Amino acid sequence: QKQIYTLDLSALVAGSRYRGDFEERLKKVLKEIRTRGDIVLFIDEIHTLVGAGAAEGAIDAASILKPMLARGDLQTIGATTLDEFRKHFEKDAALERRFQSVKVEEPNIPDAIEILDGLKDRYEVHHGVKFTDQAIASAVNMADRYISDRFLPDKAIDLIDEAGSRMRVYKKPLDADKQKLADNLKDLREQKIDAVHSQLYEKAAQMRDQEKTLMDEIESLENTEASNIDMIIDEEEIAEVLAQWTGIPVHRLTQEETARLLDMEKELHKRIVGQKEALEAV
Repeated sequence: QKQIYTLDLSALVAGSRYRGDFEERLKKVLKEIRTRGDIVLFIDEIHTLVGAGAAEGAIDAASILKPMLARGDLQTIGATTLDEFRKHFEKDAALERRFQSVKVEEPNIPDAIEILDGLKDRYEVHHGVKFTDQAIASAVNMADRYISDRFLPDKAIDLIDEAGSRMRVYKKPLDADKQKLADNLKDLREQKIDAVHSQLYEKAAQMRDQEKTLMDEIESLENTEASNIDMIIDEEEIAEVLAQWTGIPVHRLTQEETARLLDMEKELHKRIVGQKEALEAV
């Protein structure tokens, strides 16, 4: 049974001040992989292999890996963009020959929804919220429609992540008991200030103790909320995040609103006479 490990090239390069430092580090990693025999190496941004660690008189990471790849001592999966592949890999024919290229297309909307369904549990746990099925579908559809400079599922994942974060920070619910305690605390603080102004210091000290007790009770309720209350994120919260990102007011169109918009020309003709071409243009 194989295990997949990620190679962090930047960590290997960091701090390698002298010639040969990087090569020595990389060779130690590769020796461990060869000794284990059950490791599949994953290299993200694999185009950075070309030239990585190549100081004056040194060899780069790609040249170190090529012999092991050719012998089959190293099983490697790499990920890069099409542009970077053409820029770096296609220029190094020997390196390209040692890999089988698999072009991964952007997933379509149904596939992206399925991907987010599989990921949503970890975001629900992280943010302490619940995502409805409509929220997941809306995140994918809205991201596909309004965010053109990025790809699915990445842009939809960022949408639900941001929505969860905003919900946790800005919309944490206050139950009736906690609100009552907060009101009592506000009144007590005002009374304490009045007592100090009236030089009733003993009374003010008693109120200070009561204030601390109320604050402890509120904190206890907050901890209970944090552990027990799951806030629901629907498509409206997703639309709010998207509107903030793009500046486009994204409103959820109900069937009734859609039907009304489809009949808009007919309704305008009832109110405006002699402007047929203008209304058709609108």
